[in-house]
Amino acid sequence: MSDVEQQTADEPEDSGPKNSSDEDLVRKLTIRIGIVCLVLLSWYIAADRMTPYTSQARVRGNVVPIAPQVAGFVTEVSVSMNQAVEKDQLLLRIDPHNYSLAVKQAEADLEKAGQTVGATTADVTVAQANLVEAQAKLRSTEARSNRIIAIEGTGVATEEEVDRAKGDLASAQARVAQATAQLEKAKENLGTAGANNPTIVAAMSRLEQAQLDLSRSSLYAPDFGGVTNVRVHEGFFAKVGQPLMSFISGEDVWIEAYMRENNIENITKGDEVEFVLDAMPGTIHQGSVRSIGFGISDSNNDQIGQLSRAEKSTGWLRDPQRFPVIVALPRESTRGHLREGGQADVIVYTSGNFLMNGIAWLYIRIIAVLSYLY
Repeated sequence: MSDVEQQTADEPEDSGPKNSSDEDLVRKLTIRIGIVCLVLLSWYIAADRMTPYTSQARVRGNVVPIAPQVAGFVTEVSVSMNQAVEKDQLLLRIDPHNYSLAVKQAEADLEKAGQTVGATTADVTVAQANLVEAQAKLRSTEARSNRIIAIEGTGVATEEEVDRAKGDLASAQARVAQATAQLEKAKENLGTAGANNPTIVAAMSRLEQAQLDLSRSSLYAPDFGGVTNVRVHEGFFAKVGQPLMSFISGEDVWIEAYMRENNIENITKGDEVEFVLDAMPGTIHQGSVRSIGFGISDSNNDQIGQLSRAEKSTGWLRDPQRFPVIVALPRESTRGHLREGGQADVIVYTSGNFLMNGIAWLYIRIIAVLSYLY
């Protein structure tokens, strides 16, 4: 037998062990990959409930349209587009001339009202004195007339004297009634005495309104934050209620972290949170859960008074519903770096599990490093 025939005859004997070794290797790799997948799946399910994570999170703050409460020409604009401002910093000023004149007019009206009330008080005093005098004359007339009327028919007093006495008594009574009516009229004209007098109150109200309008001619920042959308210049006529710029608060800022519906069951108020801001890559910040949304809207409404709306991703698998988890932020470490609508990655520690917390701690730091790249 030749060498070639001998080699061909030997090949079937060697192929068996080789195929068996390859099958064992594939089997081992399959088992190992299956174990890894099972471990990853178990970690994913456990992490979703013990340390829920989301990349669908945005920075939110109070956005306030700056609109004047009085009308007039803008005489000064003290801020520029996208400028940081402090609380009570002047933003713009509306021509105060007309409102200063209104204050002076209201002050004059108040002084005039005080003089008017003083004159009316004098009228009450005079009317009171007239009534006292009329009542005194009535008592005197009554005493004299009653003596004459009492002896009527006795022949001591003539009929003419009796008639005169009755007439005098009636006149005295009429004068008392007239003086009483004049006093009541004077009191009605006076109204409530002192600062509660209606005339004084009305004049003071007009002065207060004029002073308020004058103060409103200058617009100030309501808090620390930033102004944007500044589209006004000197000479622009500002109308009442017309927004002139937008103010974004830098004090009351939070993160809306949209968590899947199946991983918020263990989240409670006060849970520890770590997050990464795209505006500050590589930096880990600590926060806490402030609240969890009670509802979510499935429409396109996104207005004040409406429910929050989460953006849904499209695909052949149904994306779970997401609810907003509100995260309170530390002002010290994030001050000046927060922008309305900025993105963040958020992870919540809902339990004291050392292993899961440790993995989550490492995971969020990997995300922080990767945030330099995207």
